Amino acid sequence: MAITYEEIMSDLGKRIFKPIYFLAGEEPYYIDLIVDYIEQNVLEESEKAFNQIILYGEETTITNVIEVARRFPMMARHQVVIVKEAQSLKKLDELIKYVEHPLESTILVLSHKYKSLDKRLSLGKTLQKMGCYFESAKLRDYQVPAWIDKYLSARGVKASQESSAMLTSFLGTDLGKIANELDKLIISLPKENPVITPELIESNIGISKDFNNFELQKAVGEKNAYKANLIIRYFNENPKANPLTLTIGMLFSFFSKVLLYHYTKDKSNNNMASVLKVNPYFVKDYASAASKYNIAKTVRAIRLLRQFDLKSKGFDNAGTEDGDLLRELVFKIMR
Repeated sequence: MAITYEEIMSDLGKRIFKPIYFLAGEEPYYIDLIVDYIEQNVLEESEKAFNQIILYGEETTITNVIEVARRFPMMARHQVVIVKEAQSLKKLDELIKYVEHPLESTILVLSHKYKSLDKRLSLGKTLQKMGCYFESAKLRDYQVPAWIDKYLSARGVKASQESSAMLTSFLGTDLGKIANELDKLIISLPKENPVITPELIESNIGISKDFNNFELQKAVGEKNAYKANLIIRYFNENPKANPLTLTIGMLFSFFSKVLLYHYTKDKSNNNMASVLKVNPYFVKDYASAASKYNIAKTVRAIRLLRQFDLKSKGFDNAGTEDGDLLRELVFKIMR
């Protein structure tokens, strides 16, 4: 059975160690946190010189990893062996020779980032059986606002729902990047009122509270051509901060949810929030868009987004600038 991040960190805090930690998955954020904690906290500083070994997947072999892991610690209870970039190791399946009979005095950590392990194979099955396998999955965009709220709540900070949506729109699903920007914001907060607002985000991160993907989505959903054109003009002047592929992806997700709204019978706020996987606060935006885009227009919008996604990647596009592509796309969706 795979272990969770919370279980690992709880045990580490109690100095309950497993002989192996195989950390895998597409989201590196939690993998890095676990590796950093073990590297910094398991051994005393005086013990690290002889008992903490860092290896890199591209520069070592499974045979060498096993040989190092089988050594005994010097004047310490444990030896820590950390293999970074373990996804680059060749013949990884041969690690099972060690996994089946690990040395209890060694804490072997493999950082296998950006890739999962095939859990149907012997190595994956054995690691899971021993409770040594952790997989860090990439969050979906709709999961990010809740993650932001949880991250801030643990630090005694609140954020408005609009703020969470703005951060998601601008930062995407990279948790490391999001956490870094949130930490910057937290430092700037007054102690007497630790609340993150759109104005604070605008002044500290540079995300415009009026000109971002979230506001463009609202403008298109409301068929507000004037506001949509203002945002598109701003995007065209700041292309690096507002990549077209990200904008198209968010609009595609939005209209896919609008279509789902149309086909859901129970349109109560709580049920739609569950079906659409959004905060209940934002259900009204989908209800409003559904009133302006019937099923046929919603399907047409999705079809246009697919076409323009290909154009943004160079297919059937004779060099049209991203700003012009977005302007044409939004015009066709709203007409």
